[in-house]
Amino acid sequence: MYVYGKNVVTEMIKDNKKINKAYIYKKYSDDCNIDYLIKKNVKINYVEKYELDKIVTGNHQGIILDIEDYKYVDIDELLIKENPLLVILDHLEDPHNLGAIIRTCEAAGVDGVIIPKDRSVEVNGTVMKTSVGTVNNVKISRVTNIVNTIKYLKEKGFWITGTDMNGTRHNKLDFKGKTAIVIGNEGSGMSRLVTESCDFIASIPMFGETNSLNASVATAIVVYEAVLQREQV
Repeated sequence: MYVYGKNVVTEMIKDNKKINKAYIYKKYSDDCNIDYLIKKNVKINYVEKYELDKIVTGNHQGIILDIEDYKYVDIDELLIKENPLLVILDHLEDPHNLGAIIRTCEAAGVDGVIIPKDRSVEVNGTVMKTSVGTVNNVKISRVTNIVNTIKYLKEKGFWITGTDMNGTRHNKLDFKGKTAIVIGNEGSGMSRLVTESCDFIASIPMFGETNSLNASVATAIVVYEAVLQREQV
């Protein structure tokens, strides 16, 4: 997997991630990163900017690393704590949204993120860049079926809260117990079966002309409501 950008590279180095190869612009100026790569005996290819542009489409800032693919965890690894807070993403498609959501979850101390294996964005270089490398600090599980996963979580004592325009105001719901918050697809929201599987539906009030929020923004609002409530326990 290719990751890119100075901040992401710094995170990879700080987390001591295995780096297979580095592609660096010939005029790249961050000597600290280069010194680390040399010290770790990472093969460095010094190239022209157009060659970097062929490898990734994002803003690479003159450096790209070839690293091992992200390692997902088994769902049971998300349930180790006594009172977990999880986020379930119902077939998100935009890697920028996934990256932003992961960054929020890391900042808020969410215990894990669940994504489906099919028809969904996965952790890639764009996600790494958008999350500023915080992906490495968040446990993510890929599951075969979201509805079956919700059923399994309920058996483990979780309350499932979906998000939709037609629901109960998010700050009127109770997030203090074992909680999984479901965020729907950017265009169509949660699927019908996922919606029917939820115990509660949280709605964020809209006071302007806009009638919906970006998935990552909605996640941040509901997640931090949950975090604030749980701090008071």
